[in-house]
Amino acid sequence: MRKHEILDQILTPADVKKLKGEQLPQLCRELREEIVDAVSHNGGHLAPNLGVVELTVALHRVFDLPKDKILWDVGHQTYAHKLLTGRRDRFATIRRYHGLSGFPSPEESEYDPFVSGHAGTSISAALGFEAANENLGKDGRVVAVIGDGSLICGLSMEALNNVRSTCKNLIIVINDNKMSISRSVGAIPNYLNRIITGYSYNRFKAFAKMALRKLPASSEIIGGIQKIEGATKSLFVPGIFFEELGLRYIGPVNGHQLPELIETFRRIREFNRPVIVHVITQKGEGYEYAERQPEKFHGVSGFDPDTGELSKKRGGTTFSGEFGRTLCSLAEKHSEVVGITAAMRSGTGMKDFSERFPDRFYDVGIAEGHALTFAAGLAANGLHPVVSVYATFLQRALDSLYHDICLQKLPVVICADRSGVVEDGPTHHGLYDENFALAMPDLCIMAPKNEPELAAMLELGYQLRSPVMIRYPRGGSGLGKLSCAPLEKGRAEVVRDGRDLSIWAVGREVKTALETADILKEKAGISCRVVNVRFLKPLDTELLRADALKMPLVTFENTLLGTGLDVLADRLLIGEKHCGILHFAWPQEEKIPHGTEAELRAQFGLTAEAAAQTVRSRFFEKSAEQERK
Repeated sequence: MRKHEILDQILTPADVKKLKGEQLPQLCRELREEIVDAVSHNGGHLAPNLGVVELTVALHRVFDLPKDKILWDVGHQTYAHKLLTGRRDRFATIRRYHGLSGFPSPEESEYDPFVSGHAGTSISAALGFEAANENLGKDGRVVAVIGDGSLICGLSMEALNNVRSTCKNLIIVINDNKMSISRSVGAIPNYLNRIITGYSYNRFKAFAKMALRKLPASSEIIGGIQKIEGATKSLFVPGIFFEELGLRYIGPVNGHQLPELIETFRRIREFNRPVIVHVITQKGEGYEYAERQPEKFHGVSGFDPDTGELSKKRGGTTFSGEFGRTLCSLAEKHSEVVGITAAMRSGTGMKDFSERFPDRFYDVGIAEGHALTFAAGLAANGLHPVVSVYATFLQRALDSLYHDICLQKLPVVICADRSGVVEDGPTHHGLYDENFALAMPDLCIMAPKNEPELAAMLELGYQLRSPVMIRYPRGGSGLGKLSCAPLEKGRAEVVRDGRDLSIWAVGREVKTALETADILKEKAGISCRVVNVRFLKPLDTELLRADALKMPLVTFENTLLGTGLDVLADRLLIGEKHCGILHFAWPQEEKIPHGTEAELRAQFGLTAEAAAQTVRSRFFEKSAEQERK
C-alpha cells in the first residue's frame, strides 16, 4: 500500500469533514492514484470510478454517514467510496478471491446500506429507505446516485412516478457522463443533453425573482410574472420532466468542481422536498488513456498504468466473438435477421454487426424486458430478431420471455452470454436464468461445447422459427479443435465412448468432463463415456435413460444444483433400476462469492481432480472393496 499524505488520514467519512478545503483536490488525486493502481493489477471498472471521485468526496464531505444513506445504482462506481469508509487497508484486494467486493456489500461495511449490481434499483430502494425514515421517525437523509444510462430503466421510471406520493424528502443525484458502458441511447439521455447545452431553468428562475423585486408589490403583476414563468419553463428546460414529477431540479452542476458540488449539496441537504441534482462528469477523468477511450476502459482485466496498454488476453476465439461473426454471416444471407442488445454492444460481440448493419441493429439501453418484448413485436411482424444479453440480466425479463415470446411461439433467438459463474460475484453470476427458462413453453434451450458448435446452433436457431435460447459462458471453450457432429434438435452428441461410466456435460462443461474422464482412466483404469448434452430442452431422454440403465451416470453443469440437467435426469429415472447417479453443479444453499472460476471451483469441489475423486469413492471404491471381500 503506497503512502499518501491526505488519504492516509482518512479512516471514516468524518475525517473528510476535518480536512481543509485546499486539501480536497489533493485527496482526489490520491484517490485516483489508488484506483488506477488497484485496477491495473486486479482488473475492474476503471473509467466509471475515475469519473465520480469529486462527486464521492463532496457527498462524504456534506452528508453524515452512516446515519445518512447513499445508495449507488449498479454500484460499480464505489471504489472511492470504499477508500473513504475504512476499507483502504484492504483496497488492494478488491475483486480478488476473499477480498473486497467490486460492488456495495452490507456484509462488508455499515456504509453500504444496500446491495447493488444491476441497474435501475437505486431510486426504488431509496424511496423505501426514506419512507421508512418518515414512518419510523428516523433522522437522516437518503441519497440515490444513478447514472444517465440507468435512468432509462423501467424500474427507475416507475420509482420516479411514485416519488411525489411516497415521501416528503429524497435526494436523487444523476451522474451524467452520457454513457452506460457505451454511449447512452434514447430520449432520456437526449433530454439531459438538451438541458446541458441550453439555458437552465434555475438561471431563468433567478432572473424572474430579480425582476419581481424591482416591480411594485402588486398581486396582479406578481401573478402575471408567475404565469409567464410557468408558461416559458419548457423553453429553458424542455418538458420540465422532473419538476412535473414533483422533484425540484438543480443543475447542471460541474461534477469535477468540488466547491460547486459541496455548496450544492449543503443547500439541498436543508430542502424539505424531493430534489434531483444533475451532475455532469467525465468518464475516466484524471487518467488520459481512460478519458480518450472510456468505453475501452469501462471494465478491464488489467493494464499497464504508465502506457495504458491493456493486459493481453489469451489467444484463440471466444464465444462472444464467434457469436458476432456468425450473426454477421446470418445477416448477409437472411435480410430479416436483426440484432438487439441492452447497452452491451461490445461485451456481447455485436459491435461489428452494428457497424456493418446499422439499420438492422437496435441498442435499447439498459432495458432487458423491453428488449425481449420489442423483439417479440419485430418477430410478430415478419423479422427474425437475435437478442444478446448477459445471463444475469436476463432474470429481469422473465415475464417478457414467457408472455410475449414463448406464449406466442415467436421466432426469437436469445443468446445468454456470461452464463455460469463470473468473477464479479453473486450479483452477476449467470446461474438463475436456466431454471426459469426450462419452465417456458415451446422454448428450445441449447448450450454449445465450443465456438464452432455455437455457430451451428445460431444457424439452427434461425431455421427452427420458434423461441430459442442459447447459453454460453464468458471467454473461450478451450475445445476449439474438437469436432462437432451435425446438430439434430433434441439429440445429444457422444464425444467419447466408454463402458464403465457415462458423463453427461452441458456446454463448456464438456471440457471438465473430458479432463475428469482422463484422470479416471489414468488413475483407476475407468473407461468413461462423455456425452455433450447440446439440448437441455428437448433433452435426449432416450440416450440418457439407456446410459443410466447400463452404467453409473454423472452430470456436469455450470448452474445451480436442483435447477437444470440434474433435475431433468432425476425425474426421468424415477422408478427406473438405474446404476446410480451423481451431479456436479454449484450449491443452491450457499452464496457463491466473487473470484476467478478456478478459485471458486476449487472451493466447491468442482475441479476435474475433485470430481474424479468423488466419482471413484461413490461408484468404484466400494465395488473394489466388495470384490476383495
